[in-house]
This record gives sequence, structure tokens and C-alpha cells, in this order.
Amino acid sequence: MKKEHLSYIYLLLIHALIGIFLYVLPIISTVLTVLVFALGFYYISKNRNRNNEALVMSAYVVSIEVLLRMTGGGIFNEFGKYTILIYMFLGMIYSGFSRNSLIYWFFLLLLIPSIILSFISLSFETNIRKAIAFNISGPVCLGISAIYCYKREITFDRLKGVITAFCLPMISVVIYLFLYTPSVKDVVTGTQSNFATSGGFGPNQVSTILGLGVFVFFVQLLLNSKSKLLQLINASFVLIFAFRGIVTFSRGGIITAVVMIFLFVIVLFFQANANIKPKIALIIIFSFLAGMGVWGYSSLQTSGLINKRYANQDALGREKKSQLTGRETLMESELKMFFENPVLGVGVGKNKEIRAKETGIVAASHNEITRMLAEHGSLGLFGLLILFFTPLFLFLNNRQNILALPFLAFWLLTINHAAMRLAAPAFVYALSLLLVQVKIPEKAENSGD
Repeated sequence: MKKEHLSYIYLLLIHALIGIFLYVLPIISTVLTVLVFALGFYYISKNRNRNNEALVMSAYVVSIEVLLRMTGGGIFNEFGKYTILIYMFLGMIYSGFSRNSLIYWFFLLLLIPSIILSFISLSFETNIRKAIAFNISGPVCLGISAIYCYKREITFDRLKGVITAFCLPMISVVIYLFLYTPSVKDVVTGTQSNFATSGGFGPNQVSTILGLGVFVFFVQLLLNSKSKLLQLINASFVLIFAFRGIVTFSRGGIITAVVMIFLFVIVLFFQANANIKPKIALIIIFSFLAGMGVWGYSSLQTSGLINKRYANQDALGREKKSQLTGRETLMESELKMFFENPVLGVGVGKNKEIRAKETGIVAASHNEITRMLAEHGSLGLFGLLILFFTPLFLFLNNRQNILALPFLAFWLLTINHAAMRLAAPAFVYALSLLLVQVKIPEKAENSGD
């Protein structure tokens, strides 16, 4: 077996051990948080970001963020976003950014008026700094990551390295989840999102990362498994992540994974030559059969309750009134704010105050689209249009980034059910802007032009 294949297996084993240690001694989570940040900063600086080390370390942080937070080691909630911001700035210091990324600087400028408005409109009882940081850190992280990635030339091999960086901490996550809940059957009693199967953390966010895990290991299986052993390992993890994602009873992450895989396979099919297309058709068939197998096993482990969850029924099989577990009310209130304040919106963080006053519901937004409209008004709408259409135009001009559409889909679907609580949608979105080339000169690897 080749040295790089063994290295991959060793790294998977090391991260399995990390998951075990965090379960046995959760106190080390804080130490791990500091260590991850420091080693990432050192790794990027030592190599002067010659090979886009900033992307590799940011992908690693995206995957480990949920684990650190569920074990109490995240130090503060926005650790993932702030760390990625620092890595992106450090990467740009060493290797610059595209002069053509002006559109994302403009996106960031669109956020400013509503930030200023929030200082005027938020009540004195509200912690203004936290209210603004909670809502704006995601879009800012996205904007800076997009500036770094916009038309940045990167080899396809290096992109696969970024995918591997996503994979490693996810092993720790899934090991921790199995140790936390070894028997799913014993803890599933209803059809609501299940904290017990999600490591005691938010099922929505855990489902998001597990869904991303399904996709990245599927990519590893198809594009980065050059031996039978690696194929077996990566295929096994696709199934394991799918199972653990399903039994969180939070539907968003798994639905997103299915859409990403579908788009990925479709892009592969249309870009492949005639000899490869039959193999891709077989992959589609085997993926469908494997998916049905995982679903059947999940149904057995949950005594059929997972079927009722996806059919929007309660444990007794009765149709639930809400299709989106009550999020419609939040979305409706935010759309109402947008129509009443169409120019600048109500200000960053203000929508939660207004909703609490008018409806008595004290809850933060779960939908980044309606939140942007409510808090930023027409400027938010314009910003969302920039975010949606720019990656599509880039993909049409350069289709070598075969992961661009799945990355864009991950951002779009995730912000519809989990807003931007995690750093994942912001950073993964930015990857859709990369100018991927199968073979490029070494000097151009970091070029942003």
C-alpha cells in the first residue's frame, strides 16, 4: 500500500482516538480548541500559504466545530467563524486575493447600513454587541472567505486535500456519538428532533455536519480511493454517517446530503466521456440500493418512528399541523418586517425583539434568507442575489470545479433550516468560487487573478 494511503488510514485512527478521549475526558476539549487554532495558524504561517493551507485548516475547523461545542470546549459560540476569518486574512496576507472579487467587497458593504441602524434601534436591555455579532458573523465570514476563494486557481489534487481535511474531524464526531448513544433504540420515543442521538447538542446542527460527512466521504469514495481497502473504508463511512444523520431526527442535514450527491453525480455524468458514463450509472444504482438499506436499518432501530418523522407525523401517526416544526411562524414574522421596512430592514438583531413583542415568541431565526430580508431590507435581497448567481456564472465559465454546484446547494439548503449558526455554510459556499484546474503551473497555485 502506498505511503499516502497509510497516512490517511493513520489519520483516521488518530481522530477516532480523539473522539474516544473527548468522551472519556471532555475537559480536554478546551485544550483541543486552543491547540487546533494554534497549529492551524502555525501551519499556514510556516508554509506561507504556498499550497492554500488556509483552505485545508478552515475545512478542518468547519468539521470539528460541532464536536468542540458539544463537549464544552468551543470557548465561545463563534469560535469557528472567527478562526476561519483569521485563517482567511492570514492566507490573503501571504498569497493575496483576486482584484476581481470586488463584488464580494460590495456584498460586505451592503451589510453596513443595517448594522448602523441596529445601534440606534436595539433596546437598552439587549446586549447590542452580542446581538449584532450573533447575526452578522456568518455573512461576514462568508464574504471574507468568498474574497479569498474568488477565482483562486487551485489544483484538483489540492481540492481533494481540502475534502480530506473535512473528513478527519468527522471521524471524531461519529465516534463520540456512538459512545454517547450506543443504543439508538433505547432513546428514541417520539418523532421530534432527538438530543440523545445528537450527543446532547442541537440535532439541527449535528445533522448538518453529519450530512456534510455523508457527502465528503462519498467524494472520497469516488475520487480519492485508489485501493480496495480505501474504497471499503470510505464506503463504510458514507453509510455510518447516513445512519447517524438520519437518527438525529433532524431532516435538513440528510436531505441536503442527498441533493449534494445527486448534483455531484449529475455533473460527473454530463462531463464524463462515453466509456465512463455506464460506470456512473452503476454508481447511481448502488447508491440508491445502499441508501434504501441504511433507511431500512434506521427504521428498524427507531421502531418505524423515523418513517413517521419524514412523513411529518407524530408517534401515533397523526399528521402534524406544522410542516417545518413551527419555523413557518418565524419566517412569516420576518417577511412581515421586510414588507413593513423594505429599504433598510429593521436592523441587525432587531427582528428577535420585534417578534418577542408582537407574538411572544422568543426565538432566533432559523432561516438566513428571511432574516436577511427582515434585518437588511432590499439591501439584503440584493446581497442574496449576488450570493446565488455569482457561483453559477463562474461554474458556467469553468466546469472543472465539479463540486461547485453541490457546495452551493449545501449553503442554500443549510441556511434555510439552520441559518448560519455554524461556520460550515459560509466556508463551503466560498469553495464554489474556486478556479479548479486539473494541471496548472506551481507558481499559479495561489493566484487569485
